[in-house]
Amino acid sequence: MYRNCCTFLLAACLVSGAGIRLSAADKDLPEGFTPLFNGKDLSGWKVPEGDNGHWKVVHGVIDYDARSEGRGEDKSLWSDKSFGDFVLRVDWRLKADPGYKHPVPIILPDGSHKKGPDGREETIEIEDVDSGIYLRGSSKSQVNIWMWPIGSGEVYGYRMDRRMPSEVRAAVTPKKKADRPRGEWNTFDITMKGDRLWVKLNGEEVITNAELPGVPREGPIALQHHGSYDAKTGKWKGPPSLVQFRNIAIKELK
Repeated sequence: MYRNCCTFLLAACLVSGAGIRLSAADKDLPEGFTPLFNGKDLSGWKVPEGDNGHWKVVHGVIDYDARSEGRGEDKSLWSDKSFGDFVLRVDWRLKADPGYKHPVPIILPDGSHKKGPDGREETIEIEDVDSGIYLRGSSKSQVNIWMWPIGSGEVYGYRMDRRMPSEVRAAVTPKKKADRPRGEWNTFDITMKGDRLWVKLNGEEVITNAELPGVPREGPIALQHHGSYDAKTGKWKGPPSLVQFRNIAIKELK
């Protein structure tokens, strides 16, 4: 009886321990999805050369402190693999560490900036942090993660390109702000089909069938680095990517 009891307890402990060690890759995924992050290390991703441990995995999430020491200008974290048409699902949250205080414009539904009676842009000061998801190897086709009043999900590179038709700039502007409060987890569902983009944020469709003229047919995905730190003043020079990611998975569309 005693031996059987001990055997049962040992088995229970092993099961419990296995549960604690479950990674993002071990969780049940929707049909057709493949994990891009295993919850343990940065396998499958290109860490910037000379990064020195600023992109890292902490308690099952990708954690970034925006202080990469990478030698090149691009300090983002890129996937090894390239993708064409896909649905990308990723959880993200902006950390509560102090960000960068600065005025930002008030963005209108057509993608333009609100102006006052004097013709000047109206702004609001925020404590900003900034990251995003690069699609198909292009920083221009970035789905933004930030603190701006318009909300995350917009495609800044296209909205701010005045060479683009007005309907393109309007379509890449979020319909609503669906972000949860800073420090809480959010979920993106990002769909790319041809040159068209859809973005859901926390189940709310914020970008619908937006055209991205000239977007590459395929390319890797990146988790964006943003901002630089002034060690002399102890302050940020721009909005930093104080961000975490988890549960990154992709479904390739044929």
